[in-house]
Amino acid sequence: MNHKLIIGGIFSLLLMSCKHNQEVRRPISHSSGTFMKKSIDRNKKLVATEEEQIKAIIKKDPKVKYYASDKGYWYSYKVKNDLDTITPKKGDVAFFTYEIKDLNSKIIYSEIELRPQTYYVDKQDVLIGLRDGIKLMRRGEKVNFLFPSHKAYGYRGDTKKIGSNTPLLITVNLRDFKSEDIYRKEIEAKQLANQQAIQNALNDSANATTKKQKNTKNPKDSL
Repeated sequence: MNHKLIIGGIFSLLLMSCKHNQEVRRPISHSSGTFMKKSIDRNKKLVATEEEQIKAIIKKDPKVKYYASDKGYWYSYKVKNDLDTITPKKGDVAFFTYEIKDLNSKIIYSEIELRPQTYYVDKQDVLIGLRDGIKLMRRGEKVNFLFPSHKAYGYRGDTKKIGSNTPLLITVNLRDFKSEDIYRKEIEAKQLANQQAIQNALNDSANATTKKQKNTKNPKDSL
């Protein structure tokens, strides 16, 4: 009889423990909707604040014409190409240089630091803003882009010089662009030319050595 009471008591404790654990877990799922709503509201306020900062910069210099992109950023031309109509697209390779500044025009990364870029359009990871902005540019153009942080490095920054939620002024110079097929053929031609140049140099060296050996008399031959 005592054994039955003990087993029954243990079973009751297990049931109470399971019920308690279930009740503790419930509030987590109920709070997720509220958390998401607060997060969305914060992001909206952040975007609005950054856009106001950018618009204030645009107003400071009315002589410069800025264009509002439907993707959520602004841009102006430092050098404009009115002769061409073609712009980079997926399947092209773009060659460009760029410089990153804060909204006070203080340089964060210079063009020298960032080095010339070779970018396979829509096939490589670049800033969201640049991914779209480069496809607006014609060959030889130089453009100032004003990007809110969600079009640049976002809330994480770049873990180096760019902090969290930092809007940026990025100047891009699109030097050239061409199709991937043409670029690949150019690379192959350069590789073949380099290999041929190396082979020619080796042949010239071998020929020079052979000629020198022929022209050098063996001391035994003169006896």
